[in-house]
Amino acid sequence: MTSVLSSRWGWAVRGAALAAVAGALYFAYRPALTGEFVWDDDAWTTRLAEQGLLANVAGLGRMWTSLTAAQQYYPLTATTFWLDHQLWHFWTVPYHVENLLLHAAAAGLFWRLLRKLEVPGAGWAAAIFALHPLMAQSVAWITERKNVLSLVLYLSALLAYGRFAGGWVRPPAPEPAAGGRRWGQYGLALILFAAALLAKTTTVSLPAAILLIVWWRRGTIRLVEDVGPTLPFFALAGALGRVTAWVEAKHVIAQGPEWALTWPERCVVAGRAFWFYVGKLAWPFDLAFVYPRWPVEAGSVGAWIAPGAAVALLVGLWLGRRTWGRGPFAAAGFFAGTLLPVLGFFNGYFMRFSFVWDHLVYLPSLAPIALAAAGGSRAAGALRAPRTAIGLAVLALAGLAGLTRRESATYRNLPTLWEATLAADPLSPLANKNYADWLRDHGRRDEAIFHYRRAGERGPGLAEAHYNLGNELVRDGELAEAIAQYREALALSPRYAQTHNNLGIALSQQGRYEEAIAEFRQAVALEPRYAVAEDNLGLTLLRTGDRGGARAHFRIAVELQPGFAEANYNLGKLLREDGQTGEALGYLTASLRIQPHDPKAEDELGLALCAAGQVPQAIAHFERAVQWAPQSPEAQNNLANALASTGRVEEAIDHYHAALKLRPDFPEASHNLALALALARH
Repeated sequence: MTSVLSSRWGWAVRGAALAAVAGALYFAYRPALTGEFVWDDDAWTTRLAEQGLLANVAGLGRMWTSLTAAQQYYPLTATTFWLDHQLWHFWTVPYHVENLLLHAAAAGLFWRLLRKLEVPGAGWAAAIFALHPLMAQSVAWITERKNVLSLVLYLSALLAYGRFAGGWVRPPAPEPAAGGRRWGQYGLALILFAAALLAKTTTVSLPAAILLIVWWRRGTIRLVEDVGPTLPFFALAGALGRVTAWVEAKHVIAQGPEWALTWPERCVVAGRAFWFYVGKLAWPFDLAFVYPRWPVEAGSVGAWIAPGAAVALLVGLWLGRRTWGRGPFAAAGFFAGTLLPVLGFFNGYFMRFSFVWDHLVYLPSLAPIALAAAGGSRAAGALRAPRTAIGLAVLALAGLAGLTRRESATYRNLPTLWEATLAADPLSPLANKNYADWLRDHGRRDEAIFHYRRAGERGPGLAEAHYNLGNELVRDGELAEAIAQYREALALSPRYAQTHNNLGIALSQQGRYEEAIAEFRQAVALEPRYAVAEDNLGLTLLRTGDRGGARAHFRIAVELQPGFAEANYNLGKLLREDGQTGEALGYLTASLRIQPHDPKAEDELGLALCAAGQVPQAIAHFERAVQWAPQSPEAQNNLANALASTGRVEEAIDHYHAALKLRPDFPEASHNLALALALARH
């Protein structure tokens, strides 16, 4: 009877503890649950929708069969976003709730794994992981669905493999013979691992983690019994790891000056990043969405302290394994091994902005958290003050929940995210550039220009910041400085066709036509289907008198993009001026069909119809041109000419007067008015 009551009491305590952690988890992430999409969320949501990938099953199939359909080849993660879009389109609350539920599931699986491995303080470790603010970026940032989903699958695969391997039992407990192993669990583990890799390939460490656990539990690793079953796991990890490396280099374009690090420099970066993450796990204050990208000086003796200390730690724990046990080395090995893909040895797009990000330590954090919880649990037991220990632990968890709540609140919307980031690092190029984009889009141009300028203050700066600043300066008529900004952008990113195009526009506005033509040609060389640059090249050639060249490039622009109204208009106008009226009518009509209510196209079509002898139809188009652009003296004059040619002289005189009122020094209108007045007198 006593044992039954004890068992029930134990379950009641566990239930209360679980409810408390669940409540704390909700409290911690409540500010983010109603948050909007923030930076890079569009890569898995709105941008996929624009590409037609979320519309139907065919789009889903493309995300599985094409390595470059989405931002990265994580098709399982993409599938979850596809399902979200089918269910609730872009209502963000369910996206956030799913991330939180996956994080809670990961914490539960972490607890289960530690219990199976007989690690003391398993419940405390799971609670710390669930509430630690360093995890907020993975949970509150919608785009990091790949992190929380992949960890659930990773831990599930470890648990399944543990059942296959007999729970990694300690000697002298008997181990099942190879024939008695649960091969169904082995197959399940392999499938779950493949799924984890397809959610995010930073989970490649799983087979190495299996062998590390085997060594920690048994003290030895046997070639046939232990290494043999992991070989298919290593093969999967290698294959999908190579796919990710290719996508990062060729599709995400993780190459260039920001990634041009020597091997010694990468070692220095890795050492500093290792200790950065250790420090943030132990003292989770002053967290930021993006941290400053520190300079790398491998030639300095001081730069080698961090990597040297990391190696010394691992060596020391290995040498002291007989004194302290194998656990500390196993935990440090798991931490370092799972961090290895993101320490800077391999190029990742994230390195462009910073060498360290909170979400990169989501999986590696499990080992040091487990080690700390186990150590704390044993220390509390040795002190024989369980109530005091529990009280302190609860206070610590409450503090973590409070810090996480503050962190999760920064993901409510874009301005909140960038303002919080700039409060931590006022010169952050990424934050300044993106906050400037938001300010520009919301009509706060002066503030936007300030932040665009600041984005370039910390070298090498962002090419996009210089490019966007150039665009704003062109709008303000500050062409000389705009040109300088475009050239700075091209120095950082010379293959950005849009910058060449916009630089060409600014140069053309300054009358520097030959330089502009060179920029437009470079733009179309970099992006052969760039219809806008082809059209701009045609306009600039026209200004230099090269009508044949202009016509050729207008034609190319229309062929590349038949729905490009401006290119249709420019080609139609040029053909009309060159006497090719019939062909001109087709392009001008197309321009108006694509972009109705365009007064200049209405006016130009009217001129073409007049040339074709279709004056009544022309009058209708001139009247619409005047209706939509009453301040255009040319439209008033052209309408008057058409009216006069059909005998409607009095009406023509009114429009000639209107043209001259708008532009008193309009000689053609003055001459035509004189003729009309003379005709009216007769």
